[in-house]
Formats: sequence, structure tokens, C-alpha cells
Amino acid sequence: MKIVEIRALRGPNLYSLWPVIFMKLDLESLKEMPTDKVSGFKNRLEEMMPSLYGHNCSPGRPGGFFERIERGTWAGHVVEHVAIELQCLAGNEVSFGKSFSTEKEAVYKIVYSYISEKVGLKAGRFAVAIVGRLFRGETTDLEPLIYRLKKIRDDNLLGPSTVSIVNEAKRRGIPHIRLNENSYVQLGHGCYQRRIQASLIDSTSAIGVDIADDKERTKKILADRGIPVPEGISVDNLAKAQRVAAKLGYPVVVKPVSGNHGRGITIDIWDEEELKVAYENAEMISDNILIEKFLVGLDFRILVINSKFVAAAQREPAFIIGDDNSTVQELIDEVNNDHERGVGHEHNLTRITIDTMTERILAVKELSLQSVLPAGQKLYVKSTANLSSGGTAINVTENVHPLVKLMAERIARIIGLDVMGIDVIAPTLHEPLQQNIGGVVEVNAAPGIRMHLNPTEGESINVAAPIVDMLFPPGAFKPVPIVAVTGTNGKTTTVRLISHILGLNGSTVGMTTTDAVVIDNIPVLEGDFSGPVGAMSVLTDKTIDHAVLEVARGSILRRGLGYSRSNVGVLLNISSDHLGEGGIDSLQDLTRLKSTVIEAVKTDGHAVINADDSFVLSCLDCITASPILFSINPDNPALQENLEKGNMNVIYKNSDIVIMKKGWESIVASAVEIPITFTGKAIFNIKNVLAAVGAVSSLGLNAKQIRAGLVSFSASLGQSPGRMNIIEIDGFKVVIDYGHNIGAINATGDFIKGLASGRSIRMASGSGNRRDEDIIKFGYTLAQYYDHVIIYDSDPRDRKVGETAELIRQGLLDGGFNEEMITVILDEQQATQAALKMAEAGDVIVLQADDINQVISDVLAVKDESEEYLLKSINEES
Repeated sequence: MKIVEIRALRGPNLYSLWPVIFMKLDLESLKEMPTDKVSGFKNRLEEMMPSLYGHNCSPGRPGGFFERIERGTWAGHVVEHVAIELQCLAGNEVSFGKSFSTEKEAVYKIVYSYISEKVGLKAGRFAVAIVGRLFRGETTDLEPLIYRLKKIRDDNLLGPSTVSIVNEAKRRGIPHIRLNENSYVQLGHGCYQRRIQASLIDSTSAIGVDIADDKERTKKILADRGIPVPEGISVDNLAKAQRVAAKLGYPVVVKPVSGNHGRGITIDIWDEEELKVAYENAEMISDNILIEKFLVGLDFRILVINSKFVAAAQREPAFIIGDDNSTVQELIDEVNNDHERGVGHEHNLTRITIDTMTERILAVKELSLQSVLPAGQKLYVKSTANLSSGGTAINVTENVHPLVKLMAERIARIIGLDVMGIDVIAPTLHEPLQQNIGGVVEVNAAPGIRMHLNPTEGESINVAAPIVDMLFPPGAFKPVPIVAVTGTNGKTTTVRLISHILGLNGSTVGMTTTDAVVIDNIPVLEGDFSGPVGAMSVLTDKTIDHAVLEVARGSILRRGLGYSRSNVGVLLNISSDHLGEGGIDSLQDLTRLKSTVIEAVKTDGHAVINADDSFVLSCLDCITASPILFSINPDNPALQENLEKGNMNVIYKNSDIVIMKKGWESIVASAVEIPITFTGKAIFNIKNVLAAVGAVSSLGLNAKQIRAGLVSFSASLGQSPGRMNIIEIDGFKVVIDYGHNIGAINATGDFIKGLASGRSIRMASGSGNRRDEDIIKFGYTLAQYYDHVIIYDSDPRDRKVGETAELIRQGLLDGGFNEEMITVILDEQQATQAALKMAEAGDVIVLQADDINQVISDVLAVKDESEEYLLKSINEES
């Protein structure tokens, strides 16, 4: 058994509207070995992973999966369930999974949900190994594997502060995008976005952060403004530290001038020997070390958000209590056995680790890990009270004196931080702080908020809510409307038209196509961006207020959609293209794949559907959004049914583009007014216009606004390069068009023939990843519309250069061509130049452009040359 392919589908996809791991698994010799034929299989699996009892599987009841094992199921199905359960055991609760057979007898497709992509992928690989061993009569020790999965999870997990803010935003309907593998996150899209990194936000003062990072500077600023702080001086060598400590008087505190999370801090130092150890520890964090007078009291953390007191917690370093019997190590282990403690941030409390801080404390007290503590003796094994090092927290928010609250709010304004943690050492917060009795020992620019969300004692406080309130005050959050367009043909033109209409009416549009990412009419990235990378580029751009995304079939298969839900989904048409790839072998399969775009529309959004395409229309039952049907046949029976349900139609009626609702209709424009319809002759573009009108109408534009966009958008090189561009050169016409499949040839063939009074000559290329029969049929279809075809081969994929061209040639001959009607020039630029040289008066030369910029450049060069020659002739005659 081996994994052929495994990858994460990060957005809505063919199998689920939620992210899943996709695995293609070759069972190899296990293809003839179901579980009921393997002696003891169920018992071994149940003993090794008893929690699988909770998997209902097809019987629909607890233990259902084990029933399937007893009846007999295949290894791929077992891998699916084990991969799911491994994630659950690692703390990532998931449940969805499916297994599918393929056209190859031993090969299965397996999908299962995930929370952490890396955990999901690793769980799949572990599952294959575990199940393989089960079929060989062996079991696997799961504990080390689960530990590794937890480690991967923690290494890739959003921190508790970040995840609480993200969850609060999600609760309010605000989407998020993780921008790196750490805690850098975008909330919202486009110009309405805000960004956070843990509790740092995008408006946090850089000066404030710089001040907070310098403990000595902070102390001076606060002391100058009357805030109680412990006396202290920074030093840069041990000798100075010893002199300062002697001057201040022991006990003292040693801390790096710059640092966080309690790293390098040692408190309650009583002599030079302890000072030396503490200094060396702090020196590993910072060159400058702060020596402070040790304040006696409790450790408090006060949280201020947007200059308002929000919460306070009393913190205590990690500790153990002796029992006259257990060693220090055993007592630490006992504390760590608490189910509330986990690795990293997986639980409310963190397990205590043995580090240099612990070893120093033990050494100072002349103890070791093997020492036995007397009954009742409390031993702190950390010198700082951070939760991340095993500390605990008690909510004391209701026990803070009003003057302490005011002091905290004043400190936040003095330093200039919108989210601030203030560390206070004092006997209590019930009373105002007094110099030499209590003081502010530190301020934090990115305070952890887990202690307030999940205190060890006391009520939880949702401190993420005021952070989100600050980021998005009432009325500040607005969702960026997302329009997603798919289909076999017409996607790019429709996306460009929608973007143009929106832009003309005042929107700043981010657009993705197979050619580029375009922001506010400016191409910012060139290439095929019809997948998640393009969507990410647009949605993270801080200038856009609308996103219009082209979605290609390959991107849905490989990675899923690049967004979670859209406001508008457009499904233009379904015809044969790329069949035989990725398990998409029929038009029904292709329909199911492309319908993902309209299934992933919000329930209050709209799905724009071609009522004249039976495959597209069949998707009506799959959607939860409101359907908008478009049709060039006003008598299509589906239209009336849609109107009766209170929905909208966009139709082509009496040469007009018409928006219809029950009992109401509005003429948007006549086809002759719309340049890309070529006075109504280009039916394929009329369909694209109808779809675009449906999309922008659903976003609230009226007929007047839509008409302005339609009549000002043309198939020009400037507005729609590579899509039905018609250039006249010295008596013949050149058409530059990307149309590269059978559907496109049939849709445009008659229109293009109508442009020529002479011959129709086409430069064409096939894609090497199509099936042989589809490439041959492509050639056959070309033969029905053209008089001469020049074949080039710019996209061989896994084929030898020229192989695809030969298949097209075969199709042309099958379609009635003879050898004289075919020219094979494998290089695209050379083929372009040859086609242009063949042109005579009255001919139409159709250039199927792969490298659109190069083809346009070559055509314009010929046009310029022709015009220069004509001008020269006129001058000579005169």
C-alpha cells in the first residue's frame, strides 16, 4: 500500500464545502484483502485505538465502524477513519471523511477534514503505515505518534491570544486570513481589513512598543509622571551589577532591559553568588541588564484596551507542594498529570518543564530533582509567573480599587499603547499603590490574554471582545463583496466586464484571471491567477472594495476555492474540456466540480445560472443562494418557474438585454449598443453580458448604472486583450482570441466566418494534458469552420513536442482537410508570423494566443509596417 498523492484542499472543493486532505492511495496487494479476511484485524484495531468506537460510519450508530470492519471493508476506508481519529487524539476534533474507488481497481481516493494542515497531512501518512501493519498482523504504539502530531499542532497553532480574537471576529461574521505560519492574521478583506499579531494590532504605536521593550526607559517615563516603580539601574557588566545591588540593598531582581515572556528574569536574589548566576542568565537575552529593588508582594497583571481598564489577574509561578515521600521530579510529574495541563497552549494550563531556571532555583536552595520535600512545603520551580512556563492565574478584576484602574488607564495613555499589559507587584490591588510598598515593574506591548480568558480560578472574561470592538467600531466593518465566475468558456471576458461595470460606478475592484491580477485597472501580477493564490492577492489588498475572481477547474481540483464563501457565484456553461484529468471523466463530473462555485455562495447571496445549458441548470438543486437565471431564449420554461419563486431573470429579448422580476421588467440596453456583442452578432458574448448583468444587479446596481458599463466596454486590446480582439490591416482582419477548446470553436466559429469575404485561416494549438480523442476532436471541429490551419505546440505538458500537433493534424484530416490545408510550425511566434504572411485581402486570420503579449506585439508590428508603407506610397504619389 502506498500514497500516490496527498495534498490539502484549503477551501470549498469537489468533496466538501470545508477544507479537507485529499489522498490517492494505491492498495497494491491489499486490493484483494478486505478486513474480514484478515484474522484478528478488528480485535487488534479495537485494542490499539478503542476510541474508534465513536465512529458511527454507515450503520449510523456508535460502534458502526467496527461493524463495517467485521463485515469486511477495504484498507482505504480504514485509513480514512484512522487518519480522522489520530487528529482527534492529538486534540484536533474532526469528523468528516469519505473514500471513493477509482477507475483503477486498486486505487482509492480518500478525503477527510482537518484543522491544522500539517497535522492532517502527517496523520494521513501515519494512518497508512498503521493500517499497513495491521494487515500484516502487527500493531503500532500510538503514543509517540500522537505526541508528534501534538508537537506539529502546537508549532503551527495560532497562539491563544490570536485565536481568541479570531474566534470573536468569526462570531461577528468577520472573515480571517492567516498571513504566515505564526500569529499574523488579517481580519476582514480589502479596504475594510485590520491586521493583528497576537494582541498587537495594525494601529499599535511603534514608539509605544519601543518604549515598552526598554524596561529602563519605561521606568523613567512612569516615575517622572508619578507612577510608583521599583528603584533600579541598568548595567553592562557583572561588576557594575554587584555595585548597584549593594547600593540598592538585597534582595534584588535581575532582568534584561529588552525581553519578554519572563525570559532571563530572576527575582528575590539575596547575595552575590545568586546575582552572578542571574546575571549570566539575563545576559543571554540582552547586553544591558536592569538591577532592581525587589518588591515584596503578589504578582498582578492588569489589562488595558483602548485606554480602558478591562481585567486583572493575580499570577503565581509554577510550584509543587511536598508530601514527605515524593521527589521533586515526581511532584512535578504529578502536577503535569492534571488534565487541565497540556503541551504548549492545548489546555488552560501549561505543563511544567525542567529548564535552567528550575535548575538554578534548585541549586540555590541546595536541592535536586531527586530531593524529597517535607509535607506541606511549597517550592516555586519557576521565578516568573508566566502561564507559558506553568504558572497559574486568579481573576481579581472585581477587586481592583478605582484609583488603580485610573492609574492603569493613565499608564496606557502615557506609553501610547492600545492594548497593554501592566505588571504590578503589590500586597493587594484593593488599595492604591504606594511607593516602596507596591509598584509597576513592567509594561507589555503584546500581552498574552489567556490568563483572563481561562483563569485557574474565577470567572472567565472575554477580553477579545473589546479588542474586536476597537478594531471594528460600530459600522466600521463591511464585507467586501466577492464575485466568483466559472464555466468552460467566457470566464475571463465575463470577469473583465463585471469589473469594468463596478469600477465605472465608483468601486475599487480587485480582479483575477488566467492572465493577471488587476487592482483598480492596473495589472500587478502577470500569469495565471485563476486559483487561490490570485484570490489571496486580491483579498489581502488594502485598496479594493470589490473582488471579482475567475475560477478555473484545475484550481478547484488542486487546492479548492481561494475563499470560504462568496456573495455571487456565476456558472456560465459546461462543455468538454480537460476530461480525463483528476478523476473528472464526464460532463457530469465536470458539472459537479464547477458547481462548487455556486454551492459556496452565502445563503443571502446569488447564484447566476445559465438556463440554456442543461448541465448548468441541473445545479439548481445544489445551491442555497437565490438563483438568477440568464437565457437567450425568453420562452425557456425554467425562466417562468424561477420568476414564480420570486427570483430574478436576465434575458435576451427582441435584441435587448432585459432584467425581469415577477410582474416587472427593465430594459438595460440594446445589443447593438454593446461593443462586445458586435451589433448582436456575437451570441457567445451576449451570453457573457447576460451573466455579468445578473451579477452586478445582485450587488445593487440599477439598469442605468449597468448600461453605462456595458456600452463603454469593448473587445479592444486595452480592455480585453486576447479575447476576440479584431484588428484591420490593409484589407484583411486579424482576430486574437484565446479560445482553445471545442466549445469555444463551436461558439465563435460562425461569427468569425462571417467576418471574412475571403479565407478563414487559424493558428491553433492543443493542450498536451487532454486525452488523445479530445485533441483529435478539437482538430476535427476546427475543420468545420476554417480553410487553413497552422498548428503550433506551446503547451506539450508531458508529451513530446509535436505530439499534440500531430493529433490535431489527424483530426483536421478526419474533418475533411487535405495536407495542403495544414501547416505545422511548432514555435508560437514563428507560427504567428507565418499566418500573418499568408493573409490576403478579404481574409480573416485567427490567432489562438497562448503568449498573448507576444502575439499582440507581432500583430501591431505588422499593422505599423503596413501603415508606414501606405503613408509612404501616398507621399510618393503626391
